[in-house]
Amino acid sequence: MSENSTTSPEAPTRESAFRHELYPYDGDAQFLDGAMSFIHDAHAGSELVLVAVAESKERMLRTELEGTEAAGGVTFLDTTTLGRNPGRLIPAWRDWVSKAAEGHPVRGISESAWNEPSPAESSEFGYHEWLLNLAFAQSPAWWLLCPYDTAVLAPAAVESARRCHPMLLDDGAHGPNSAYVQEPYAFPELTAPADHEELPYQRGRLAAVRAHVTACAGRYGLEGTRLSELLIAACEVAGNSIKHGGGRGVLRTWVEGADLICEFHDSGHLQDPLVGRLRPTIDQVGGRGLWLVQQLCDLVQIRSTAQTGTTVRLHTRLPG
Repeated sequence: MSENSTTSPEAPTRESAFRHELYPYDGDAQFLDGAMSFIHDAHAGSELVLVAVAESKERMLRTELEGTEAAGGVTFLDTTTLGRNPGRLIPAWRDWVSKAAEGHPVRGISESAWNEPSPAESSEFGYHEWLLNLAFAQSPAWWLLCPYDTAVLAPAAVESARRCHPMLLDDGAHGPNSAYVQEPYAFPELTAPADHEELPYQRGRLAAVRAHVTACAGRYGLEGTRLSELLIAACEVAGNSIKHGGGRGVLRTWVEGADLICEFHDSGHLQDPLVGRLRPTIDQVGGRGLWLVQQLCDLVQIRSTAQTGTTVRLHTRLPG
């Protein structure tokens, strides 16, 4: 697969108009202290703030903001669906930053919408954090604060975040983050599939891919709109394998936790780490497939090197 054709590319440098800042905190009181200080500072500078956090944190912030002058400059992003797949977040932030290009200085607050992320979710949110530095390396100046609750999150998730943020808010002080690593992103190993079914596919076999996914989904009660969305995504990825990944691939399906996973592997190589994470332009030729897949699936994991080929995992939450 090579739809513009993830090699891990070179990491962006610290010197950027984009200020990407980590805020490790311990509990709700510290969260509110850091977030509200950030919002009030923005208000003092006539900067607008977009907040993308879990519903529980949104309620706390709304309560604190009620009746304040700063409230008028704060917009809350609906993360009930958008925030649960980090592959959809960069376009939302790019839309927000476009306000800066129109003369409206902006800031943002972004925290994972998952209360107890799975290893796959934690890994993909960490990769999203790393990709933000790349996606906004040439953007207008803006400031994104990323709170991480050290009382709840696994230490490995917090350490990963430290490596992805050039700046740090610590004990009320803003400054450079000495733990930031300007290196290609270090992907954790994908979990091994358990009790999976396997289907090789090639040109002329998309109907077999569709039938295989339909049968597997049916055994776990996935139907209706969710099944239709999964089938569109599955056929899109398989079609890309056939077109760009050597004409063939292997589909494996299994259940992991509450998710049905459809994994596609081929010999192609995706070179662009942002593929599927930037909204296609009206006149763009190609490159829409993985964007569509990100919109349809609950989580998408992509691993690609010239040596091992490309693996794409589609996660769909099962009913119940």
